[in-house]
Amino acid sequence: MIRKDVVWQQAELSQVFLEGVRGAIPLAKEQIAVMLKIMQMARSPIENFLDLGCGDGILGRAILSKYPDAKGIFLDFSEPMIEAAKSKLDRSDRIEFIIADFGRTEWVEALADKYPFDAIVSGFAIHHQSDERKKEIYAEIYNLLKPGGIFLNLEHVASASPWLEKVSDELFVDSLYEFHQTKGSELSKEAIAHSYYHRPDKAANILAPVELQCDWLREIGFINVDCYFKIFELALFGGMRT
Repeated sequence: MIRKDVVWQQAELSQVFLEGVRGAIPLAKEQIAVMLKIMQMARSPIENFLDLGCGDGILGRAILSKYPDAKGIFLDFSEPMIEAAKSKLDRSDRIEFIIADFGRTEWVEALADKYPFDAIVSGFAIHHQSDERKKEIYAEIYNLLKPGGIFLNLEHVASASPWLEKVSDELFVDSLYEFHQTKGSELSKEAIAHSYYHRPDKAANILAPVELQCDWLREIGFINVDCYFKIFELALFGGMRT
């Protein structure tokens, strides 16, 4: 099967996402605040963590802001995304960047001397994999965690119906339009909607219901599994290793 997520290895698409979309995600600050609160309740302090499919490292940066002494691994298969993460982080011996493809089972070899982790987070990355591969990745993540370690996945998930998918899309278009207005853009809402519905990365999305993915986590052995935050197709879910 030809993988469509390789579009994210293109510098132009990565830049478009980081500059024109990432800041427009509805309730992004609240999502990250809930992520940090769950981490604090599950395991504190956080001594080391993995930001899987890190993009520009926004989740890992949030962890470092709360736990400045933590050691962080930022992993992505997109070199432009890794470069974006590097540009936003102060380089130190506590931070390491790894280019590896978690779509392939060999990715864990790049972490041979790095784990186990107190926490593993992922943001809008795993949904590009097939459902079968998603389940494998969740099992691989489980094995990379310390006992009591927490996995939190901030993810794009499937809607329960076509009508709810439409509502979700309309909310995102509204948020994109407001975001671009604050940037001084003169783009019409119609133009933004057209770009959203015809975006080049759309074909790379393989969405699964959050309830189903939580069931997969429970089957693997995660405990305290739940969807901790959800607004239509945006969900924060995860669990802890026993």
